[in-house]
Amino acid sequence: MNIRRLFLPLIVFFAFNIANAQLVNPVKWTKQVVKVSDSEANIVLTATMDATWHLFSQFTPAGGGLPTVFTFAPLANYKLIGKASEYPAPKTVYEEVFGVDEKLFEGKVTFTQRIKVLGSKSFNITIEMEGQACNEGTCVPLEETFTIPVDGSQYNQEKPADTIANVSDTASSALKNDSTNNSEVVASPEEKNDDGSESLWSFFWLAFISGLIAILTPCVFPMIPMTVSFFLKDGKSKAKSKIQAFVFGGSIIFIYTVVGTVLALTLGADFANFLSTHWIPNVFFFLIFMFFAASFFGMFEITLPSWVLNKTDKQAEKGGFFGAFFMAFTLVLVSFSCTGPLVGSILVLSAGGEVLKPVIGMFGFGLAFALPFALFALFPSWINNMPKSGGWLNSVKVVLGFLEVALGLKFLSIADQVYHWRILDREVYLAIWIVVFSMLGFYLLGKMKFKHDSDVKYIGVGRLGLAMITFSFVVYMIPGMWGAPLKFLSGYLPPQQTLDFDMQRIVRESSGGNLSVNPENELCEIPKFEEILPKLPHGLIGYHDFEQALQCAKEQNKPLFVDFTGHGCVNCREMEANVWSDPKVLERLNNDFIVVALYVDDKTSLPEEEWVTSSYDGNVKKTIGKKFADLQITMYNTNAQPFYVLLDTEGKDMVKPRGYDLDVDAFVKWLDEGLAEFEKRSKKE
Repeated sequence: MNIRRLFLPLIVFFAFNIANAQLVNPVKWTKQVVKVSDSEANIVLTATMDATWHLFSQFTPAGGGLPTVFTFAPLANYKLIGKASEYPAPKTVYEEVFGVDEKLFEGKVTFTQRIKVLGSKSFNITIEMEGQACNEGTCVPLEETFTIPVDGSQYNQEKPADTIANVSDTASSALKNDSTNNSEVVASPEEKNDDGSESLWSFFWLAFISGLIAILTPCVFPMIPMTVSFFLKDGKSKAKSKIQAFVFGGSIIFIYTVVGTVLALTLGADFANFLSTHWIPNVFFFLIFMFFAASFFGMFEITLPSWVLNKTDKQAEKGGFFGAFFMAFTLVLVSFSCTGPLVGSILVLSAGGEVLKPVIGMFGFGLAFALPFALFALFPSWINNMPKSGGWLNSVKVVLGFLEVALGLKFLSIADQVYHWRILDREVYLAIWIVVFSMLGFYLLGKMKFKHDSDVKYIGVGRLGLAMITFSFVVYMIPGMWGAPLKFLSGYLPPQQTLDFDMQRIVRESSGGNLSVNPENELCEIPKFEEILPKLPHGLIGYHDFEQALQCAKEQNKPLFVDFTGHGCVNCREMEANVWSDPKVLERLNNDFIVVALYVDDKTSLPEEEWVTSSYDGNVKKTIGKKFADLQITMYNTNAQPFYVLLDTEGKDMVKPRGYDLDVDAFVKWLDEGLAEFEKRSKKE
């Protein structure tokens, strides 16, 4: 951990206490309506963040900070065109705690939503904004309601065409001046990628490697000499053959890149947030991966209609540059049964909010795929050094099938976490991976055989090496079933709290000088929301409802430890990993307090009898998160997380609340001061 990350949270914490825990409002908004045509307008919302704070993109992936979400109230006077764009492009930052690449903004960001105005009457647009802002020491949930008037008299009136054009130009200029720095043009996040270049390069190389792997499949590899012969027939000159080889290779790259470009233009960022967070596309992607895996295992072949292949083949026979292009097109179509799953996987993985990704991915795949065909066409004598086709080609397909099964689980896991299905808890996910990679290892050793496999009389050194690597990976994963963090896989596995059996906790409890469990430390009743919200970290038991926890504190005559937290709160996870995990802290929380974790950002709806009307803003709170966020604001006039409170059995503060601070000794001292105050009050009674 660097020096800034160590000391800045302490500075923020002390400043926070000096300010007497005032409401934190690190994001300021401005709003504007800009006319862009006779029937369309842009709703422009600009967020300006305080220094050290950041706001999350609409397209930040699930599992990290909460994305910024805009909900437009339906009205007959307008309709939305696409989804709100963002400028500038978000920074991509890997968050170790959650294991995801978060997309965030610092300083200033402009969200632009295009609308179509229906009719010429004036009206107001109501927009609900929800999100989260964080700095090095604090996270706060954000809620704003914008009411934006639209002057309908400016729209859908008959005007000369040149007048409309002038209005559009003026509006575009105004939009540039209002929502950009240094007179830059408003753009979607994909049009500028200052901080995501490394991520795009990584994706390019992933796609490039996939293209090389595709060459080693039985649908493609045998076609290399057949294709090269196309450039050598009919006594063509070497110069003409080489030119045609370049056209052939360039055509392959062009075809794959066009596929990525078309998808980027038709879907793009407007569709990416839905693809990356909603359960329907994620389950669909999971099924697609399983479908491709079944194909690789030999259950069926993915083929295109014969008439498509026949037509392109006839065009290829015409020769010349036109024929070279259609020869490339024929190759792409014929090899589809093997390349389709790889291409589909790249396009699925690119659904993360960046329009450039499918284009770059398909360019990288096409470049690698075209490379050997072009090289062998240029230097046909190299063909004599190629390995012969054989059963090893089908083995490549089967290995890819195992990888498709393993990687496809990630999509099902995303839906499982967001919607609290609890299908793929951490140990279930790991168990499947252990089985999949164990089977892969046995396959590499020749102990398993699929439909189209040849008999394996012996294995080579390369195959043995791959088997050793595979089984080593399996051995690495096994301790994760009992609580090992497996940091190498943090971006793929479900959270540690979903683990049912945590050996680390058992070791802590049984080790001398560590946490000694009080057998009388039992909950008064089954916690509410137990099946919905995550378990408390490190094996602690407690509640997720304030009233229920306070009642238990009264029954057991114990002080109440209140943790205002959030699913997307990085600083909360850091406190749990670095402070709560200390044996001195765990012992006190486990034995001396009733613990309650209140998630202020949970979207689960409450039954109507549990709705509360806020005394702070007068609004009715209908979800778990809004109820307890309002409780924090009402009681402490703050909305920052993490925020820790020690209460007596009457719900009164015993010591000053505490925020983010990684000083373990200071946290222990704070807990002890609370216990001392509780004993003092108990004696008075």
